Order: sequence, then structure tokens, then C-alpha cells
Amino acid sequence: MTRRFDARAFHLSLADAVPPPALPPHLRALWHDARGEWGHAHGLVEDGATRPACRVHAYLHRREGDDANAAYWYRRAGESPCREPLDRERDALIRLYLEALPWI
Repeated sequence: MTRRFDARAFHLSLADAVPPPALPPHLRALWHDARGEWGHAHGLVEDGATRPACRVHAYLHRREGDDANAAYWYRRAGESPCREPLDRERDALIRLYLEALPWI
């Protein structure tokens, strides 16, 4: 039986030197962002290869203050721009994408 890797475990893992190895790139990007490592986070999703990558990319540009670029990536993700506080948006994305994982 596997144990769910939830938002609490995600946040506890921020004290580790590296993200949990089984996280997909969009969740690793959120992990790095939560540690203040914007450039590393951006590098993980800048290709926009998946809808979650596009969505996280949008959030990262919003955090950067580049609303026009963020709007482009929200459109690529098929979503309207978020107006929530940034940390609330990030935490919601973490929960959403962790719940979608079929493992841990």
C-alpha cells in the first residue's frame, strides 16, 4: 500500500536539499518556487510541454510581475488569469497537482 504525498509532506520536504525525485516537472517547479528559486522553477516549465507546465509557467510570470506574459501562459493552459494572492495560488496548484498523482 502506498502513502499519499500530500501538501503537508510537500511543504516539509522544502527543508531538503532537493525535491522528492518522483515529482513531475511542474511540481518540482512549484517546490523550487516555494524556496525562492524562481529561475530554477522557470527552467523546469518554460517549454510548456504540458497543460500543468503551462499553468505553473503562468503563475511564475505572475509572481515575476510580468502580467502580459502570464496572461499568455494562462491562455495556453486554457484558464483565466488568477487573481488570488500569489501564495494562495501556488498552494492551490500544489494541492491540485498532488491530488492528480496516481502514486505515493
